[in-house]
Amino acid sequence: AAQSPTTLESKLEALQCHFTWDLDPGRSKLFRLRDKLEDIGTEEGNSWLGHIYNLRGFIQYKLGFTKDAQSLFSRAAEAFRQMRNTDEGPWLVVNYGNLAWLHHHLGEQAESQAYLLKVDALMNEYPSPSQDELHPEIYAEKAWTLMKFSADKKLLAADYFERAIRMQPDMVEWHTSHMLALVRPFNYSNNELEDNILEKMRIAKEQDPESLYLAVHYLEQCAKKGERIEDEARELGRKV
Repeated sequence: AAQSPTTLESKLEALQCHFTWDLDPGRSKLFRLRDKLEDIGTEEGNSWLGHIYNLRGFIQYKLGFTKDAQSLFSRAAEAFRQMRNTDEGPWLVVNYGNLAWLHHHLGEQAESQAYLLKVDALMNEYPSPSQDELHPEIYAEKAWTLMKFSADKKLLAADYFERAIRMQPDMVEWHTSHMLALVRPFNYSNNELEDNILEKMRIAKEQDPESLYLAVHYLEQCAKKGERIEDEARELGRKV
């Protein structure tokens, strides 16, 4: 049976996805972000590829390109399937939420409802390990998205990554991005990082040796503390 518009609206509002995360910058910021995300690249090994396509889809929607948005949301789902080697999982909750909203805005309420049911099914099958919190996959995507959108949301993003990692500690890329969210505000000031954060950065860097970005930030912070970093910097220069 078709749901009344108010019931459908309230269910859409309750979703965790880009359409409900208060991501509303001006058009010029959206264009800049779109170009930046295209530059990040779409190589198969990028562990954030699904998240990149999800965010690009949302940006295209905000800019008025709904066909592009739908295509990018589909590519996001495909990227998640390839990365996770399985057809479905909790990492698709945000993607299906985006598609529910997109179909709703296009006036396709039956399709919107179908995606709402898919979200319900996923959340029943993969409940959050912590009853009062979002699923770690949702926290991680929300955190990554906030980091891309706004500098003043970096600490909130770090908090979401922390929650995700507490429930699911084996995701190396979450640790890396968590450290980047914590460190970035310090890169533009003369303040030094606390020793415990620097130590966490060192551990994250060892767990994710492929992340040259994290390695650069780590050396910057060590230099601020007066440590000698010439050898490490030379080594890093050879990798870049």
